[in-house]
Amino acid sequence: MTSETIALTLASVGLLGLICQWVAWQLKLPAILFLLIAGLLVGPVFGLFSPQEALGDLFFPVISLAVAVILFEGSLTLNFKQIKGISKSVWSIVTLGAVVSWIITTVATHYLLGLDWSLAFLFGSLTVVTGPTVIVPLLRTVRPSSKLANILRWEGILIDPLGALFVVMVYEFIVSHSQVHSLAVFGLIVVIGFSVGIAAGMLVAAMMRRHWLPEYLQPFAVLTILLGVFALSNYLEHESGLLTVTVMGIWLANAKGVNISHILHFKENLTILFISGLFILLAARVELTDFAQLGWAALVLFVVIQLVSRPASIFLSTMRSNLEVKEKAFLAWVAPRGIVAAAVSSLFAIKLTQQNVEQANLLVPLIFMVIIGTVVLQSATARPIANLLGVAEPAPRGFLIVGANDVARTLGKALKTYDCRVLMSDTNWDYVSKARMGGFDSYYGNPTSSHADEYLDLIGIGQVLAVTPDQHLNSVASVHFSNEFGHRKVFSLQDKKEQERLDKHSHNSEHAYSLLLGGSTSYKKLASLISQGAEIKHTKLSDSFGYEDYQEQYKSATVVPLFTVNSKQHIQMLASADESVPMSGDIVVSLVKES
Repeated sequence: MTSETIALTLASVGLLGLICQWVAWQLKLPAILFLLIAGLLVGPVFGLFSPQEALGDLFFPVISLAVAVILFEGSLTLNFKQIKGISKSVWSIVTLGAVVSWIITTVATHYLLGLDWSLAFLFGSLTVVTGPTVIVPLLRTVRPSSKLANILRWEGILIDPLGALFVVMVYEFIVSHSQVHSLAVFGLIVVIGFSVGIAAGMLVAAMMRRHWLPEYLQPFAVLTILLGVFALSNYLEHESGLLTVTVMGIWLANAKGVNISHILHFKENLTILFISGLFILLAARVELTDFAQLGWAALVLFVVIQLVSRPASIFLSTMRSNLEVKEKAFLAWVAPRGIVAAAVSSLFAIKLTQQNVEQANLLVPLIFMVIIGTVVLQSATARPIANLLGVAEPAPRGFLIVGANDVARTLGKALKTYDCRVLMSDTNWDYVSKARMGGFDSYYGNPTSSHADEYLDLIGIGQVLAVTPDQHLNSVASVHFSNEFGHRKVFSLQDKKEQERLDKHSHNSEHAYSLLLGGSTSYKKLASLISQGAEIKHTKLSDSFGYEDYQEQYKSATVVPLFTVNSKQHIQMLASADESVPMSGDIVVSLVKES
């Protein structure tokens, strides 16, 4: 292939990855499913692309570095404080449950497919990892009860880096024995992985804590150090790099006085790029003969994983929990595998094949079969099963408020009066801190980011209010969430007159969301009223005291009606699209400043 052809091919892979990500966003399904299918189509099915022919000797280093970045990203989310705060059920599932699943899958793999015990152990460790990138999109579609959704969500967040660390340890043990260096080599790998990883974590933490670099250079510095210590570890001892970057990420995530939020934001675009390209490359490399070599035994193994391994791990690990049988049954059904399993299995399969380990080439098609099978099966059946078991959540009543400023907190306090969840999101730490002190759930960061897609807990959320001082940000956030919640459930605080004067804020998406308060009130006006002592008033209408009487009562005051609450406790925000006159029995909630 000429250099021009290679460049065009790689650019096409990027475009294909973008299309897959967009389709996944539209269908609210994990992107990994479409990336793997696309790779299989352009590679072994139609023969349009050969990764190793395009990249040559760079193929293996590129895959290794991409996997290192993905593992580092996962480990950055593993904060020990979060482990302390989760339920005993989650902790039991990611420890005892993972071991049970690993053992059952390992034994089944060995006897059904005839894989060597070492490869069976590696495959079993790969299949315990789920991850938030596959769990979160499924939960948003299925909407189980908040308790079950939180358990599954936290399981995915915690098992991602922990499972990856476990996989790396199992692999290093296999490699040390395959090289006939006994346990000494394995011990050396562990020592180098932990020592270099901790040293790198301490260096980065000190760099950020003491501001040795300006903030805009810190993400680039972290990435450079990450790739450097990965290569250094592998140079000191073969195959110790993945353990090093995982330990480095965990250390950095738990370092005191270090704010890694901008590091997490930086890795979002980088990780999407790596994931999109990586899985198309990996899937395109698979041979159809590998799938044919698996035979019917692979389908039986999938049934064992779905109907034996996962249920056994859940029921054994939650024996002492307060979960009901129907809740355990739902947890036993839902466990889609994701990014870490695919990335690490592909990387290790390549390495083991290079070392002439027999049947190592079967790891990738086996993992791909499990990923595609679990994602497709559970995406199609989880919602009906949740309804059948009676664990599906009713129509969500909660509110996500984009912004945690004075106006947002005032509005949130009024909404919480009616026993609904209120979640606030802001990039201003002072605002988020005040929201938390006020008893609100909060997310510190950009709610439209890919990090928020994974970690913003939207369980129980049914409506979105964008109430920041920035009208453009309100518009962007509203368009972002209207795809998921529908335009009638998303409200943006906009001043129509000001928006018409500012051409850069004009847009053609006015029907993508509703205007909060009909676009007649600005953030500046609401903030001014609150600073002047305006208060929230809850007034119930009746046959003898209608809405006209309500308006007459506050004729001499400044009144901004916010929302109404009917007799069934349904909250209706006031917007231009579907504004109606409150009826008898409704409660009118307004911001009132007496004259």
